Amino acid sequence: GWQVSMKSGSLSYILPCNRLPVQLISQVRVYTSNGQKKDLGSEDTNGSARGETLHKVETGRQDTTNAGQKQSSPKQPIQVKVKAVLKKREYGPKYTQNNFITGVRAINEFCLKSSDLDQLRKIKRRSPHDDTETFTVYLRSDVEAKSLEVWGSPEALARERKRRKEAEIKYRENLFRNQRLLWEYKEFFGNTKPRSSTAAMFFKGPGKVVMVAICINGLNFFFKLLAWVYTGSASMFSEAIHSLADTCNQALLALGISQSARTPDPSHPYGFTNMRYIASLISGVGIFMMGAGLSWYHGIIGLLHPHPVESLLWAYCILAGSLVSEGATLLVAINEIRRSARAKGLSFYQYVVQSRDPSTNVVLLEDAAAVLSVAVAATCMGLTSLTGNPYYDSVGSLGVGTLLGTVSAFLIYTNTEALLGRSIEPEQLQRLTELLESDPVVRAIHDVKATDMGMSKVRFKAEVDFDGRVVTRSYLEKQDIEQLLQEIQQVKTLEELEAFMLKHGDNIIDTLGAEVDRLEKDLKQRNPDVRHVDLEIL
Repeated sequence: GWQVSMKSGSLSYILPCNRLPVQLISQVRVYTSNGQKKDLGSEDTNGSARGETLHKVETGRQDTTNAGQKQSSPKQPIQVKVKAVLKKREYGPKYTQNNFITGVRAINEFCLKSSDLDQLRKIKRRSPHDDTETFTVYLRSDVEAKSLEVWGSPEALARERKRRKEAEIKYRENLFRNQRLLWEYKEFFGNTKPRSSTAAMFFKGPGKVVMVAICINGLNFFFKLLAWVYTGSASMFSEAIHSLADTCNQALLALGISQSARTPDPSHPYGFTNMRYIASLISGVGIFMMGAGLSWYHGIIGLLHPHPVESLLWAYCILAGSLVSEGATLLVAINEIRRSARAKGLSFYQYVVQSRDPSTNVVLLEDAAAVLSVAVAATCMGLTSLTGNPYYDSVGSLGVGTLLGTVSAFLIYTNTEALLGRSIEPEQLQRLTELLESDPVVRAIHDVKATDMGMSKVRFKAEVDFDGRVVTRSYLEKQDIEQLLQEIQQVKTLEELEAFMLKHGDNIIDTLGAEVDRLEKDLKQRNPDVRHVDLEIL
C-alpha cells in the first residue's frame, strides 16, 4: 500500500496505508500549545497553504461521515515495525594488530630469534604454496609485544634494525669481493669443479645446435678470408664477412642460453628466460649492420671502382667446402626444430614464425641464408670468370647483403614481438577459458588475458565471478551438520548471532581461497605451458 511519512516534533513514523494519502492526512491533526489547528500533510515550505486547502476540503465530509464512523467502529492501534540493525563497527589500528605474520617476517622485521617465537601462540593457516597444505603463523600483536619485551623500547628496536641493515650491506660488499677472489683463484690454479648444469645445456637441444654452428662458421670464416686475400673477389669478401657475423652472433646466442638458465631472484621473480630473445634480437641487429652493411658497401665500391679478379679456382673449392659445412649445420637445426615442433603439436612453419626457440631459429635462418648466399656468390663468380666482367661479382656482393638484410629484419620482428608479450593462440586461450567455465564453482569469467612469456611459458590472468552458494555448500560438506544446527538453535541474542556469523564467515573465506588454489592447480596440470596463474575474485 501507500506509505506516508509524518513528523511530530523530532519523531518520524512510517505508517502502512491502503487508502489515498489525502484521506489519512484528513484524519490526523496536531494541536499546538496556543490551541491552533495545524495540518501535517506536507513537509516543505509551502506545506501550510496546501494543508489549509486539504483541511477545508475535508471539514464538510468529517461533519457528516467521520462522526458516525468513529462511533460505530473502534480505533485501530497503529503498529510500528522496528528493524534491528547491527551496529557498524569502526576498524582502527588496533584491529589490524590481529593480522597474521609468518615466522620469517617476524624474525627479520622485529629482530627476534626462533626461540622467541616458541613462546607465542601458533596458528595453522592454509598455505599459499603448492608443496605444503598448511603453515604456521603468529598474531602481529603478539610479535610486537615480544619484540618490545626483548629490546625494551621502540627506539632500541629501531637502532637494531639500522645496525642489521648496515651489516647486510657490508656482507654483500664482502660477498662480491670474495666472489672476485674466487674467480681469480680459478683463473690461476684452474677450475676443478665438475661440469655444471649450465655447461651441460650445450651438449643437447638448442645449445648443441649453437655450438656446432660456432665451430663450423669459425672455420668457414678463416678459409674464406684466405680465399679473399688470394683472389680479391668482392663476393668472397662478402662471404668471409658473412661467416664472421654468423660466428659472433652465435657466440652471443650461447651467452643468452647460459644466462637464461639462471635461477629467479627477488629482482627478477619470473626468471631470465627472455635473455634468449634479447640475444637473438641483438644478433639480428648485428647481422644487419655487420653482414648486410659491409656486403652492400663492398658491392657498391666494386661497381664504382671495378678491378680484374684473379684466379677463382681456390675460391670455388672453399665455397664448395663451405656449402657442405653450412648444409650440415642447417640439417642439424632443421632436425631440432622438427623435434621441438612435434613435441608442441605445431607445424614446422608455425614453430619458426612464432619464434618458440629463438636460438635455434637464428641458426636455422643464418645457415639457410649462408647456403643461398654461397649459391649466389658462386653463380656471380662463375659469370665473372666466363665473361671477364667484374660487375657480376659486385652484383653478387649486393645480393648477399640483401639476403642478410631480409633475414635480420625477420629476426628483429619476431624477437621484438616475443619481448613485447604477445597473446597465446586463440584455440589455446579458448581451452583455458572452457576449463574454468566448466567448473561448478565458477559462475562467469571476465577480462581473460594469457601472455606468452617466451620459451613455452604462459602467464594466465582472469577475473572470476564465483558462485557463493557452491562455495558455501563445499564448506558445509566438511562440517558436522547436527553440531552446526545445535549452534544455530543456541543463538538468542544479536551478540551471539554476530559471533556465529564471524566464525563461519572466516571459514567460508578460507574455503574460497582453497577453491582458487584448486583451479590454479588444475590449469597448470592440464596445460603444462601455463606457469603463472592470477585469478582475481569479483
